[in-house]
Amino acid sequence: MKLTVVGGGSTYTPELVDGFARLRDTLPVEELVLMDPAQDRLDLVGGLARRILARQDHPGRITTTTDLDQAVDGADAVLLQLRVGGQAAREQDETWPLECGCVGQETTGAGGLAKALRTVPVVLDIADRVRRTNPHAWIIDFTNPVGIVTRALLRAGHKAVGLCNVAIGLQRKFAGLLGVEPPEVHLDHVGLNHLTWETGVRLGGPEGEDVLPGLLTRHGDRIAADLRLPRALLDRLGVVPSYYLRYYYAHDEVVRELGTKPSRAAEVAAMERELLTLYADPSLDGKPALLAERGGAYYSEAAVDLAAALLGGGGTPYQVVNTYNRGTLPFLPDDAVIEVQAAVGAKGASPLPVPSVDPLYAGLMANVTAYEDLALEAALHGGRTRVFRALLSHPLIGQYEYAEALTDRLIAHNREHLAWA
Repeated sequence: MKLTVVGGGSTYTPELVDGFARLRDTLPVEELVLMDPAQDRLDLVGGLARRILARQDHPGRITTTTDLDQAVDGADAVLLQLRVGGQAAREQDETWPLECGCVGQETTGAGGLAKALRTVPVVLDIADRVRRTNPHAWIIDFTNPVGIVTRALLRAGHKAVGLCNVAIGLQRKFAGLLGVEPPEVHLDHVGLNHLTWETGVRLGGPEGEDVLPGLLTRHGDRIAADLRLPRALLDRLGVVPSYYLRYYYAHDEVVRELGTKPSRAAEVAAMERELLTLYADPSLDGKPALLAERGGAYYSEAAVDLAAALLGGGGTPYQVVNTYNRGTLPFLPDDAVIEVQAAVGAKGASPLPVPSVDPLYAGLMANVTAYEDLALEAALHGGRTRVFRALLSHPLIGQYEYAEALTDRLIAHNREHLAWA
């Protein structure tokens, strides 16, 4: 089996490689290709990746290349984890929205739109080249904003599934609180990428006992503290929102906080420099502890599970993925991309039925889905008016003066990445 990672020079990659090494029985990888335009990063990451496999006696081989066509030729699956513009663009996404009093974040709000505009054309070009070279390969998208990028891929007819690590992180957290193994925990996970709620926590599978009420009663303070939301809010909701909901439920508080500290992008950039220095040490043959602070926890487990299921070799029967709605949530269009539990196999992902969704969540999902429609149109066709319409529709913006100012800033800061600007 051959897998290709586009963006293989990322400091995330050793986490992924460690997962492939540990979970070889689930996904027997013979060749892992790391593709990245940055040869210097490839050399460092590729060297550590080979040492990780050797330490764990994994028989597979690591190949590194800057040639995309060579990388995807013959691949069974292609994982996308790229960042167009690098951490420098991310820092801008997290900074200029604050000038207008709006959240500065790389996947949500105006910053998220900027990332989508930079990313969608690049990802579609990659996917087209994958299809020309190897039309049977699955594309697993971990590139943010996952919902919009996955929708672009599916609309263009590609064999694609979107992946996020929020659900698997919560599954692990709840398993620890309950004192059970993670596979015993099934989440009633519903929403859009980075806009999700856990409406049930079941033991044993989709039909298992819902232990969420007791979980909130016994551990609500800890869960609320992790989300940085009031315990009283969780009690009133009766569900567990993802930590991204804090941008909506506490927008002004978050804006004030972000204005008083360095951006997350600056922190990550410094962390990446340190990680790359560690990766250069020829004695290092495992992922360093610092990598856990980089983000992407449990990404490797989720990616291995998904790839194994898609390629027919195993994986758990139900997984949280991003895929077409197809009537699962009746208040959203069939071609909306939702993030829910799905049965995953060689034919792709089929969402499981979802019980009636509280209007409190359904309304916000519908609003953000409309924004994602407009964001994708702006990413595909460009133009200032399309950017303005997407920004005006976003529930974190919604005022024409903000949308006008943010449109000007977005275009000014991203001109080199926008073919139409």
